[in-house]
Amino acid sequence: MATPLTALIIDDEPLARQELQYLLDAAGDVSVLAQGTNGIEAVDLIRTHKPDVIFLDVRMPGLDGFAVLKKVLAQDRKMKLPQVVFATAFDQYAVKAFEVNAIDYLLKPFDSKRVHRTLDKVRERMNSSTDLVAESAGISSAGGGEGRVAGRVAGAEAKLDALLRMVEERTGIAAAGAAPVGVAGVGRSGKVVVRAQSRLLLVDQKDLCFATIDEGRISVVTKALEGDSNCRTLEELTDQLDPEQFWRVHRSFVVNIQHIREVVPWFKSSYQLRMDDRKQTEVPVSRSQTKRLRELFNL
Repeated sequence: MATPLTALIIDDEPLARQELQYLLDAAGDVSVLAQGTNGIEAVDLIRTHKPDVIFLDVRMPGLDGFAVLKKVLAQDRKMKLPQVVFATAFDQYAVKAFEVNAIDYLLKPFDSKRVHRTLDKVRERMNSSTDLVAESAGISSAGGGEGRVAGRVAGAEAKLDALLRMVEERTGIAAAGAAPVGVAGVGRSGKVVVRAQSRLLLVDQKDLCFATIDEGRISVVTKALEGDSNCRTLEELTDQLDPEQFWRVHRSFVVNIQHIREVVPWFKSSYQLRMDDRKQTEVPVSRSQTKRLRELFNL
């Protein structure tokens, strides 16, 4: 019996990790060594476990999947990277970017047959004795020398950069039906992209109650759903929102003024805002924003 493949699963969505773990366990010849929830964990896990393959989410807080690979390469230029399978919720147009760049992908929600085909491709590549760096750079992994190693790394980084730009462009076109934009949102189009249940949903800005950031993860809340933004910072998200409607009340919160249900007096002349989402979330108002609060509601 062949030695099982060793694998890592890196995804910030618990359900996606559980689903993929189940499918890999069902395959019967894959040993999942560990799971990670963000790009920073991914870098450490790759260096610690040196797996045969990593199943890597494209968009995560902190470091996205592409940045993870670049950081690993930067830390150890001689390291042979494992096979990489990107997990993505992008549509069929963006997926073509992965196909033409010889990097495999799994489209969310995951499909059992597709997982098996992907595992077969991983084994074929391993048997061909090429690593991701050599494959991405378009050269053989045989041979030595610092110059060759540096060339392989530079080629891989350039390929990853080009792939990221292609994905963002294709995803933006598919989502907006207009000029290319980043996958984090659709500019000032009145829509915001929210990732929920392994789907990318277009949400009207007027329906957004508030957004908050915690440990690099930006949560977006409406009356109907809760999900994640693909933006890396609240500043990036705020740039997409109507400044007449959205207010940065705290370093960790942006609120839609139209969804403030109640102003709640707090200790030492401070305030909280009770929003009209299902949980009636109470959002703190920083002291620097108290003056605007009083002006806004004539307090």
